[in-house]
Amino acid sequence: MGSSEERVVAVIMVGGPTKGTRFRPLSLNIPKPLFPLAGQPMVHHPISACKRIPNLAQIYLVGFYDEREFALYVSSISNELKVPVRYLKEDKPHGSAGGLYNFRDLIMEDSPSHIFLLNCDVCCSFPLPEMLEAHRRYGGMGTILVIKVSAETANEFGELVADPVTNELLHYTEKPETFVSDRINCGVYIFTPDIFTAIQEVSTQRKDRANLRRVSSFEALQSATRSLSTDFVRLDQDILSPLAGKKQLYTYETLDFWEQIKTPGMSLKCSGLYLAQFRFTSPHLLAHGDGTKSAAITGDVYVHPSAKVHPSAKIGPNVSISANARIGAGVRLISCIILDDVEIKENAVVIHAIVGWKSSVGRWSRASGDYNAKLGVTILGEAVTVEDEVVVTSSIVLPNKTLNVSVQDEIIL
Repeated sequence: MGSSEERVVAVIMVGGPTKGTRFRPLSLNIPKPLFPLAGQPMVHHPISACKRIPNLAQIYLVGFYDEREFALYVSSISNELKVPVRYLKEDKPHGSAGGLYNFRDLIMEDSPSHIFLLNCDVCCSFPLPEMLEAHRRYGGMGTILVIKVSAETANEFGELVADPVTNELLHYTEKPETFVSDRINCGVYIFTPDIFTAIQEVSTQRKDRANLRRVSSFEALQSATRSLSTDFVRLDQDILSPLAGKKQLYTYETLDFWEQIKTPGMSLKCSGLYLAQFRFTSPHLLAHGDGTKSAAITGDVYVHPSAKVHPSAKIGPNVSISANARIGAGVRLISCIILDDVEIKENAVVIHAIVGWKSSVGRWSRASGDYNAKLGVTILGEAVTVEDEVVVTSSIVLPNKTLNVSVQDEIIL
């Protein structure tokens, strides 16, 4: 174990409005990192995991969103966790490693011995204290969280090969065309401050190459379109790949769950994973009811204290109900996210769906998804009205629309 005087900081990359396009229409209303999963903002889950890190001094959120969009949340979570949380806005894209380097002076203010780097759109159990302990044993510059996946899906991620005995990273390649390994990069890292030297060396090498290049004006123009800016440094291609096999990087394998939250449909799955984790980490957040004085609850369900749920409703499994939602008599909810100020009227059914803010689902209506269909999960944007006795199946409905006829496998613009 490290000294009690050692300090640790955590950096969480939250992206920006141009990066959450696959998350529309849900990201039209709110920054993707603040979208609720299991009743808590997406970014809350890695932040609360950071709270378990020994000697944590500071948490930084780095992204392209306007500071005002995060101000209220950052203030609230800092007070709740009693840990300083600060949002840092990037002025331009610097790459996953360059973004870290851009704020190196702030990150090093507390003279940390270790720096965690997490991606906000990762859903996992975040075994951070265990990673820290393993990293100290390895004695390298960095440790990467990895997981075993199917060979068929591995090439969608960064594949890696590690020494089975020492766990040293031997080879790393980002989204290879041919199969390399069924172990992939989870997007969760711990580094010593030496990472900043490694990033600086990449930038210096680029500058040196640019200065040495003696080509015609036409060739220079062509080269400029291909080469990267000297301060744009990618963690995977520019740091992990070159340093693999040099006894500087190691791996820590998780046997728990892991997913990437790229689409609204995946957010529904990840909400269920976090709800299941609450059984062990936050059981007080899970709702209970037997159908007598309160609604019948099956499986893992979160209900905001301000939501009104009729005792005859049947809720769960995998359901999250947000603030000021109203769930009527005889309603059936399964595997869904109900957002703020939604009304689900009497005897309506919502299955495999996300119901957007201020939307309503009419009496005897049904909003449901089919994972085998083209669009899968049904998504109702903000202020969508589904009138009585209407069926919406595997469809996406943009904000402020009214549906008075049934639809299936459609995008309603």
